[in-house]
Amino acid sequence: MGQAREVMDRLNRAMESKDKETLSSSYAAEAVAYTPDQGEIRGRDAIISYLFDMWEAMPDVRYEQTGRHESGNVAIDEGIVIGTNTGPLRMPTGESLKPTGKELRLHSCDVATVENGEITSHHFYFDQVEFLSQLGLMRELTAH
Repeated sequence: MGQAREVMDRLNRAMESKDKETLSSSYAAEAVAYTPDQGEIRGRDAIISYLFDMWEAMPDVRYEQTGRHESGNVAIDEGIVIGTNTGPLRMPTGESLKPTGKELRLHSCDVATVENGEITSHHFYFDQVEFLSQLGLMRELTAH
């Protein structure tokens, strides 16, 4: 197992236990994340804020890993994000949607580049239509 895999596994354990300190130390200060819903997110603090928003929206969120891969300084995880939307869901506009109370089972893939023991680039992949549909929000958002 290489450094990329070790850092991604540390990040996953931090997410599972909601260990904010370890989560933060997994990212380089100038890390960049790319997300389907928020676009490009620059800087450790902004990335951590994005992940905290997910915890707020789904306090019971968990990740069922279905694949783990590593190639050089890149770690790739495939899995299913599972959680119940019982908290406010922050939208890219900064607005928050009220909790739907619905469970989410969302296929996802994460691709992280690691340098010097920290994630410098993290691509989050998931289907936004699947996300919004499962929470019952597609009609709400397209009706405006």
